[in-house]
Amino acid sequence: RGAMAEERALALVTCTAPVNIAVIKYWGKRDDDLILPINSSLSVTLHQDQLKTTTTAAASRDFVEDQLWLNGEEADVGHPRLQACLREVRRLARKRRGGSAEDAAPLNLSYKIHIATENNFPTAAGLASSAAGYACLVSALARLYGVEGELSEVARRGSGSACRSMLGGFVQWQRGERTDGRDSLAHQVAPEMHWPELRILILVVSGEKKQVGSTAGMQTSVDTSPLLKHRAEVVVPERLALMIQHIRERDFEGFGQLTMKDSNQFHATCLDTFPPIFYLNDISRHIISLVHRFNAHHRRTKVAYTFDAGPNAVIFTLADTVAEFVEVVRRSFPPATNGDQFLRGLPIGSASLPEELLTAVVMEPVPGAIQYILHTKPGPGPQTVDDASQHLLGADGLPCRRS
Repeated sequence: RGAMAEERALALVTCTAPVNIAVIKYWGKRDDDLILPINSSLSVTLHQDQLKTTTTAAASRDFVEDQLWLNGEEADVGHPRLQACLREVRRLARKRRGGSAEDAAPLNLSYKIHIATENNFPTAAGLASSAAGYACLVSALARLYGVEGELSEVARRGSGSACRSMLGGFVQWQRGERTDGRDSLAHQVAPEMHWPELRILILVVSGEKKQVGSTAGMQTSVDTSPLLKHRAEVVVPERLALMIQHIRERDFEGFGQLTMKDSNQFHATCLDTFPPIFYLNDISRHIISLVHRFNAHHRRTKVAYTFDAGPNAVIFTLADTVAEFVEVVRRSFPPATNGDQFLRGLPIGSASLPEELLTAVVMEPVPGAIQYILHTKPGPGPQTVDDASQHLLGADGLPCRRS
């Protein structure tokens, strides 16, 4: 019976959330506290079978203090952005309960909480770990406190791009006009099944932490780059409308070219920042040239790159091009030692390359420059996990020992 009482005293929820990759980039805030962007953006949500954050949130009257574990290590639960999300979810929970009796509510709002979160991909390496992380945190907290409805605004308070990870498929984050940020929300442009042939290849150049974090980099760009201002006011609104059209029409040629142009312009604003910021490295630039040679050889846009604030390339292509392009990458950047670990994610068929393609596209190989390639596709938004074996916290509210 004692065990029963203990069980009841602990409320626990586990969620997973996806990474998203922007094809029209967000760079620069007009309000730092509320995380309001200077321009709208558009992204593709990646499938959680390959990339996801898992978060378990638990609340209990027995907890002495709020605690947070990130990838198994205890982390700072007092982080202002994490606290902002927590405050916001509790405020919504309070508002939702309104006059209802506290004991009918699923959970006492004054209980301390424990949060454990894990990524199945490198954290802070430019693979949108904070977007997945905060989307997951907000989803788990909302489930824990019984909050429903519009949550992208809450996720945005943790990390701007996290609001886009609250939805699957193709997602637009609207800049919004209001100073309180109530209209700076994410909405779905098309669901994940809208473009079934679309594939994404992540070329992991380096799993290391980047030198200039996005938050600091962004602020310097807003303060010093005239190109960024022009981009936000003039270029992005036109591009956004065009990108939505390409997605709705499943026009890969248009989608691919615009994706590359927008990535290039984002990195141009980083270069236009003073002092300049370099997120791309030599290998990133090799990949860019490779993509352009590959497309030139085929006389059309068959693959497209985009780079976020880091050196890793995200390649968009269609299913029928994956095997050939991956073989081109393998020839250009022969794997060092992890031949068997080089390709991860969705299965990739083999391809034999015609001699003229090799001659035209594959230049001097750079061995070991790419750690691995992850093959994925568009996927859904956050999911609730009912399988108890997947919880990251045990019945005592402490991290489970993972084998």
